[in-house]
Amino acid sequence: MSEGDSSTDPTPDGGVVSVDAPATRLHDGGTEGNTATDATDGSALARLADSSLLTIARREYRLAVRSRWALGVALLFGLFTTAVVQFGASSVGPGRFDAVIATIAELGVYLVPLTALAVGYDAIVGADERGSLELMLALPVTKGRVVVGTAVGRAAVLSGAMLLGFVPGALLTVRYIGLASVGQYAAVALAAVLTACAMLGVAVLVSTVARTKTHALGAALAIWLWVALLHDLVALGAVAGFDLGSGAIAAAILLNPVDCFRVLALSQVDVVAGGFGSVLAQAGLTTPMVAAALAAWIVVPVSVAAKLIQRRRL
Repeated sequence: MSEGDSSTDPTPDGGVVSVDAPATRLHDGGTEGNTATDATDGSALARLADSSLLTIARREYRLAVRSRWALGVALLFGLFTTAVVQFGASSVGPGRFDAVIATIAELGVYLVPLTALAVGYDAIVGADERGSLELMLALPVTKGRVVVGTAVGRAAVLSGAMLLGFVPGALLTVRYIGLASVGQYAAVALAAVLTACAMLGVAVLVSTVARTKTHALGAALAIWLWVALLHDLVALGAVAGFDLGSGAIAAAILLNPVDCFRVLALSQVDVVAGGFGSVLAQAGLTTPMVAAALAAWIVVPVSVAAKLIQRRRL
């Protein structure tokens, strides 16, 4: 049999079947086989690009769990809620549950933003200094997706750790007061988690624009000082000094995620010391409005950070 005949085999109907037939040439110089391979590679890259955000979020989640700072956050809030509920509700009965909620709200004003800022201040600048940011950007993924994925991953760990920390207080609340108080307690816990995610978004924005971790840490501490202490002093001084109306009060509350947390937490109780209830009534804010403001505080800083990362030199 000749060499040319080795490429065909007879069939029962007298025809031939090509065995080693060459790939069909296309007009652009490629082949059908190569085109199929290129299409497969392209679809794989598209799937990788579509899932890149979740991939980065999962990576950030695993790194946070391995570093064990999530365990520290859970222990911190566990001790916090246990102490407040134990000392506030153990011996005085259901009538003091409002005081317990008010105490969680007032102390959470300092603890929640401080924890979130500590968790997020090195999210981008820390990865840049370690060299892992440049490694991630070498993959087929945009810079904006890296920022958003990092924020989502850390927010998931922070939220889970905080909710776990609120569990001991919830169990003590059920023990001393009963199941009727669980709904109010859960609402305060969710408000704290939303506020923490909002402050985490601010921390990611700071981490994106900061050149070093030291600068990011300093900016984070300054932000905590503002939202926890100075903002209310300035707002109350402006309202009292210029006799501003309810619109100014509402704006002052919505422009501070910590004040939004205070409003959501204290809305769960009937009596609020210090005249804060009358201030809220004058502001005319509702729970959906405050929750929407917190949601905006989560989305806007991360979106701005995703834009500003394009200008960062690596």
